[in-house]
Amino acid sequence: MSTRVVAIDGPGGSGKSTFADLLADRLDASIVHTDDFASWDVPLDWYPRLRDEVLVPLSENRSARFRPFDWELGALRDVPIVVEPAEFVIVEGVSSSREAFRPYLSFSVWVETPREVRLRRGLDRDGEEAADFWASWMAEEDVYVRREDPAGKADMVVDGTR
Repeated sequence: MSTRVVAIDGPGGSGKSTFADLLADRLDASIVHTDDFASWDVPLDWYPRLRDEVLVPLSENRSARFRPFDWELGALRDVPIVVEPAEFVIVEGVSSSREAFRPYLSFSVWVETPREVRLRRGLDRDGEEAADFWASWMAEEDVYVRREDPAGKADMVVDGTR
């Protein structure tokens, strides 16, 4: 496997995307967002698609191809995203370092941010009308964190409040 995959994990609103963007600039890496696989209805159980359509092909030095989820349309987009094998590819998003992905990861980062800060960031981005969705989403994330302990298994933990 010539592509080293770096996971940037953490709960919603923790600062994962910001950290991933900074790291991608430094590593000249492309980013795969778990938000292209998740939805409000399926916040965490989308992982087989990312594994099969991105991680497996990259592990075999093949191009990855997937159709991203369009949050506004509520459906997969027609035009696929193609990710070429490279020195580094970043997988960014909630549960990006889950157990099912660990065989494909070279390094994982957990972004730690207090719950109230994360919720405020999410509502600032999505609007106050998304409060019920955020409550449900955060409950799903809590189950993932308790089940898999991603912070405890991370190669690095960073403070998402900075």
